[in-house]
Amino acid sequence: MSRASLEKRPEEVQAMFDDVAARYDVMNDILSLGQTRRWRKVIVDAVGAKRGQRVLDLAAGTGTSSEPYADAGISVVACDFSQGMLKVGKRRRPDIDFVAGDATNLPFADNSFDAATISFGLRNVNEPKKALAEMLRVVKPGGTLVIAEFSHPTFAPFRTVYTEYLMRALPPVARTLSSNPTAYVYLAESIRAWPAQDGLAEWIESAGWESCRYRNLTGGIVAVHRATKPLA
Repeated sequence: MSRASLEKRPEEVQAMFDDVAARYDVMNDILSLGQTRRWRKVIVDAVGAKRGQRVLDLAAGTGTSSEPYADAGISVVACDFSQGMLKVGKRRRPDIDFVAGDATNLPFADNSFDAATISFGLRNVNEPKKALAEMLRVVKPGGTLVIAEFSHPTFAPFRTVYTEYLMRALPPVARTLSSNPTAYVYLAESIRAWPAQDGLAEWIESAGWESCRYRNLTGGIVAVHRATKPLA
């Protein structure tokens, strides 16, 4: 895997996620110091889906982010481009609809979902702005977009500590716990290369979404952006 940037090779990213699929969820919990469960609850609340609605969970990986919707009786499609991730997810949750798909060319009809969400995956897409436009296409007018992504801590001294953790502490931990530590170095670099909160909000609205707002979590380590598709 080459060093991270916003110019990613899809086949390399896909192979990386295939390789780490088996222990990906465990590694996320460890490296986030247990914060992922709290973040997921905030994301589900922001989506606000109800029974009878249909949710697209993009870059869903093994389906961990899709489970709260399925458990609540909401129709959810877990879409990801990593076959390795999907296989792990299908074994674990056969009741969830797992679909292989490219975020920049989604295999769904126009206006077919009430909401689309993507958690910690948009920065791994080769053309994130195109993915934002594709999500707009498949969501119904008036529908919701929720994006959770690693972002930039708002307190400057903490931002320095956080960056040091990413680039110095994360790789040794990954070498101990993961079969592919290089993948986690890539993920750390991709976080550093990602735009800050206002920059992502501009991307979202430029793609055609409106009323974009965001909420910082854990001091801005994560930002949850929410927007709606215009009615006309």
